[in-house]
Amino acid sequence: MSILKVSRLGHPVLRMQTKHLAKEALASPAIQTLIDNMMGTMVEYYGVGLAANQVHESLAIAVIESHGPRGTIPMTVLVNPDVTVLDEELIEDWEGCLSIPELRGRVPRYRKLRVDALDRHGNKMRFVAEDFFARVIQHEWDHLMGKVYLDRMRDLQTLSHLHEFQRYWLPETNDAKEGGS
Repeated sequence: MSILKVSRLGHPVLRMQTKHLAKEALASPAIQTLIDNMMGTMVEYYGVGLAANQVHESLAIAVIESHGPRGTIPMTVLVNPDVTVLDEELIEDWEGCLSIPELRGRVPRYRKLRVDALDRHGNKMRFVAEDFFARVIQHEWDHLMGKVYLDRMRDLQTLSHLHEFQRYWLPETNDAKEGGS
């Protein structure tokens, strides 16, 4: 397994809509290795999610996993995901991003969604995600659509460097170390 280079804000790959994969392409050793490397890269950099374009591959693949204070999410691989909002309620909460290091900001996200996708083996998946899991999925979905969390912020007044976030904003949240995606 290799740790991949993470693209940073400003690199054109982050602003491109990713390409869907044919189900047959998922079986290729190159795609399976990419997925394994994405998982390893996400864990190495303490992320809770990672989209393929964040590692310079414009493909509709995202990996997600969390064992932090905001909730446990098992390792999940989403290929060609489609997201349907099930609850129009927006919840504003803190987010970070591996492609925008050392910054945090409050982002409104839908509380509940349905996800249709393929798993890493090409099997169809359909499930409902709520709360933090729904937030992470929306964050990764945005990456696959060429957007970053800054595009979703209502205003930039809460945008903070990590040190200042921990110093001035953290008392209102328990999420100091849980990384970006």
